[in-house]
Amino acid sequence: MPNNLLSQIQSPADLRLIPESLLSQLAHELRDFIIQIVAVKEGHLGASLGVIELTIALHYVFNTPDDLLVWDVGHQAYGHKLLTGRRDLFHTNRQFEGLSGFPKRDESPYDTFGTGHSSTSISATLGMALASALNGFPNRTHIAVIGDASIASGMAFEALNHAGVTEANLLIILNDNAIGIDPSVGALKNYFTAIKSGEYADQYNWISSLNIDYSGPIDGHDLSAVISELRRLQPLKGPRFLHLITTKGKGLQQAEDNQVAYHAPGKFNAQTGELNPQNLAIQPPKFQDVFGLSLVELAQNNPKIIGITPAMPTGSSLKYMMDAFPDRAFDVGIAEQHAVTLAAGMATQGMVVYCAIYSTFLQRAYDQLIHDVALQNLPVIFCVDRAGLVGEDGATHHGVFDLAYLRCIPNLLICAPRNEKDLRNLLYTAQLGLNQPIAIRYPRGRGKNID
Repeated sequence: MPNNLLSQIQSPADLRLIPESLLSQLAHELRDFIIQIVAVKEGHLGASLGVIELTIALHYVFNTPDDLLVWDVGHQAYGHKLLTGRRDLFHTNRQFEGLSGFPKRDESPYDTFGTGHSSTSISATLGMALASALNGFPNRTHIAVIGDASIASGMAFEALNHAGVTEANLLIILNDNAIGIDPSVGALKNYFTAIKSGEYADQYNWISSLNIDYSGPIDGHDLSAVISELRRLQPLKGPRFLHLITTKGKGLQQAEDNQVAYHAPGKFNAQTGELNPQNLAIQPPKFQDVFGLSLVELAQNNPKIIGITPAMPTGSSLKYMMDAFPDRAFDVGIAEQHAVTLAAGMATQGMVVYCAIYSTFLQRAYDQLIHDVALQNLPVIFCVDRAGLVGEDGATHHGVFDLAYLRCIPNLLICAPRNEKDLRNLLYTAQLGLNQPIAIRYPRGRGKNID
């Protein structure tokens, strides 16, 4: 067997020819390859490093692409791309006319469902499984890999509720690393933490109570254990659920120690893992920071101000208010629908609510925007971050639809500040008292003014 295993793999069929005893070497090579490329080309790092063993095991045990594999969100799919014929193109990842940063159906037959937004994988694979049975392929396995942050979203619960009353050949794998982009939040996160500590006995497992066969938790970095469990689960029928415990950023110490920064770290030193030095020249502020810092300043003088974000406290800069006023700033997890209606409920009680959601994610709460906010004319202040094109993240993350889908909503004011000063002024004016909802849209990146 050659020294460099990865260079010999053009498809999972080649992977399955490698003796199991050498797969740990392949895991090391995959991590090193991803680190070397992302250090120079940038991209999402920590998520993919955390599922290397799982990625190898899935393609080793299952007959992909005949067995269908869906990666929820897709941040973690770099290793998957490298094992499915895209190694030599990986340097084009997230570049114009290069590989997508997420699974994409027209890029590879191994990308069975396009992802980018969270919590879609269980619904998609359940649909595939039910269709496969109707099409005469009952033995085809359908696999959803979903994180602990994503499974807390309402859509994932809806899919689990449906799956439990079917005989679908469905395997749900929970990649439990206690973090999405920011640390996971909520009661479900606390439940999984208790499961990992052995606090709950089997009879209290809510997955099993939904008529889904639960197994785990097991160490997601123990390659032999993961392969063994997947082989045990492979011939079983009906919905199955495997709980894996992983570490985001596994294999790069800095990425393990600072998981938020190394989610998408920018350029860094591949040998040492240290981030490249920041530009120390005085630069205009980022729009998100103008929002976050202005909100803290306003909240100091207005006790009615509330901040809400669905799982993006760092990306939206609501983290500043969460640190300064933890009882008035809420990260509700990946739950855009809940975030909007939560804001509406608070507005009925006289609170001044700033709901910070990326443009592309606000799409997920469209009914709540109309039914719960606009039709009741509730003065929720929507801070629509990442409006417009967002660059490397591509089609799933561009904020290009909000003007079209917001303009047709009754009672809703729409504002697009021309610069960061106008954004700051709008944030101030909005809290003086509105009689209707308002959406303030602003782009990714920095403004133009230094003073």
